[in-house]
Amino acid sequence: MATTKLTLSADSLLVRQAKKLAKEQKTSVSAMFSRYIENLVKIRQLDDKALGPLTRRASGMVKLPKGRSERDILQQALSSKYGLRK
Repeated sequence: MATTKLTLSADSLLVRQAKKLAKEQKTSVSAMFSRYIENLVKIRQLDDKALGPLTRRASGMVKLPKGRSERDILQQALSSKYGLRK
């Protein structure tokens, strides 16, 4: 596969960490980046196949209230449904 040069900007500490990690793994930062992106694409494709079209379209439509995590909301819903108290 033909490669194309890509210039990225990142925090200097992150660049040093990436170079150190690449050296430890006997590879290049470019190769690590390529593998990372390829894996993200594969995961997304698997997720897309696992979800139905209606679910995919609805994904990301709901905004959580400020200061509330998904876990908090789920805990509250389960407590309400099953009458559990903290």
